[in-house]
Amino acid sequence: MKLPLEFENRMRAQLGEEEFAAYEASLAENVKSAVRINTLKLSPEEFKEISSFTLEQVPWIQNGFYYDESDVPSKHPYYYAGLYYLQEPSAMTPANLLPIEPGDKVLDLCAAPGGKSTELAAKLNGTGLLITNDISNSRAKALLKNIELFGAANAIVMSEPSDRLAERFPQFFDKILVDAPCSGEGMFRKQPAIMKNWEQYGTEYYNNLQKEILENAYKMLRPGGMLLYSTCTFSPMEDEDTVKYFLDRFPDMEIADAIPEGRKAEYETMGFAAGRKDWMAEPVEGIEKTVRLFPHKLKGEGHFLALLKKRDADAVEAVSPFTNFVKLTALPKELTEFLQHVSLPIDIGRIYKNEDRYYAVPDGAPSLNGLRVLRSGLFLGEMHKERFEPSQALAMALSADTYDNCVCLPVTDRRVVSYLKCESIDIPEGKDGYVLICVDRFPLGFGKLKKGQFKNRYLPGWRML
Repeated sequence: MKLPLEFENRMRAQLGEEEFAAYEASLAENVKSAVRINTLKLSPEEFKEISSFTLEQVPWIQNGFYYDESDVPSKHPYYYAGLYYLQEPSAMTPANLLPIEPGDKVLDLCAAPGGKSTELAAKLNGTGLLITNDISNSRAKALLKNIELFGAANAIVMSEPSDRLAERFPQFFDKILVDAPCSGEGMFRKQPAIMKNWEQYGTEYYNNLQKEILENAYKMLRPGGMLLYSTCTFSPMEDEDTVKYFLDRFPDMEIADAIPEGRKAEYETMGFAAGRKDWMAEPVEGIEKTVRLFPHKLKGEGHFLALLKKRDADAVEAVSPFTNFVKLTALPKELTEFLQHVSLPIDIGRIYKNEDRYYAVPDGAPSLNGLRVLRSGLFLGEMHKERFEPSQALAMALSADTYDNCVCLPVTDRRVVSYLKCESIDIPEGKDGYVLICVDRFPLGFGKLKKGQFKNRYLPGWRML
């Protein structure tokens, strides 16, 4: 791999000749592919029991596993059941190290395509609120699909620039993840085309974006809250120097230990390196608490992470409550009858209507009026004349234990793939009405059974090709 000369010279100076040689040699190695298990649906141990993949633990990610190149997890029915996310191992780290507590209000500010958001949702485990946002509307659509595929019921998906959100949500969030746009130096091995982009834009272009996004994230972080800033680059300008800029700009912020307490030595043995004072023009106290991942030190690509905390203060501005949709005095009879088959903890008092669509909005959701919102909580379904049709999103949030008309097919049953291809299948074992089709006990989607005739209602845009 021929590196851009300016980048190569800088990395030689940063690492020294011996370590640079190890880094350069690592670029000829194969990229490590991995899956991250969706703990909203099952534990890593349960996945290992049912999986046919050859798995190797990602040492620093409890629910992350390398898989063999001969496996094709993107074509497996378990992928369509939302049991895992395909993610580069180092990219699993930011959401893993952001300390989420039950009930937190969490923002993923630069979220598409959703790898980090899906893990944040899993860590919330149905509590609190997740707002996940990407400025690109097209990328936000991919984000929405992954949120729904994972069965996250407490998420709001948006597509807004960070300054618009900062105006609306002052000091609102307990935790914020900023996986910032960057020059991508840590991804040269995985995506060599990024080098052309690096040569065109360099690091300063992205650094200006990072500073702007961080300033807006600060405005949305409550006192006592935590912000995790991450990049996939080695550039000190975009990493350590950006942290210093942020601390100088906001003196009530401080660097916290990115590594969980008491585990620093363990993480060092896994290849985690501390932030470098000697790479900074003006060193800042505590920069060694930040973390950098190198491809020559572990089985993953390059990343940088800084965990930052806002000191406590008394005043927190109130944010107006959710007012987007029509609040209902009564639900349609057809929706009420359908929900009698569902044992999810859906608060009837928080079901809102937008045109003919019905949503279960998470508790604590703020007003979203005037913002570009792709999804406000769990999309339950829509009314067609006097008929309620449940959504694909609702199907993925259910399970064989929370819906009373399920047909659970073994993963080896040919009908599983036929269903995922939106083909007609025979389902003699279900009851009339909407049937939740599951692979083993994990949901894939709905179908409708009437007098022995099954109509496939799998979402066409999700079909297996």
